[in-house]
Amino acid sequence: QVQLVESGGGLVQAGGSLRLSCAASGSFYSINTMGWYRQAPGKQRELVADITSDGSSIYADSVKGRFTISRDNAKKMVHLQMDSLKAEDTAVYYCTAHVVDPYNYREVPFWGQGTQVTVSS
Repeated sequence: QVQLVESGGGLVQAGGSLRLSCAASGSFYSINTMGWYRQAPGKQRELVADITSDGSSIYADSVKGRFTISRDNAKKMVHLQMDSLKAEDTAVYYCTAHVVDPYNYREVPFWGQGTQVTVSS
């Protein structure tokens, strides 16, 4: 009963910026790690960045220094600010959240449906 809805994807020229957002809703006790994965055609799905509830973050080497992940715990949202975009960043970006089940306190992963990011060169 958890829903993750992404927004902010689109078409942008190389060197430009986009800001992705993801809103979580539904039934859960809390949210642990939230993050972003991406999958380009012919490529494996890869972790782009994630962030803990305390604000500690991890980035893929390919985006380090260009992307910034943040979250708003009150709004139950996570964002990905993408700057200096490259053609190689073109992919479907998926929001993820590891939520704590309110009944047994187990961590359960959820995925958004994805948003397309296309960077033209």
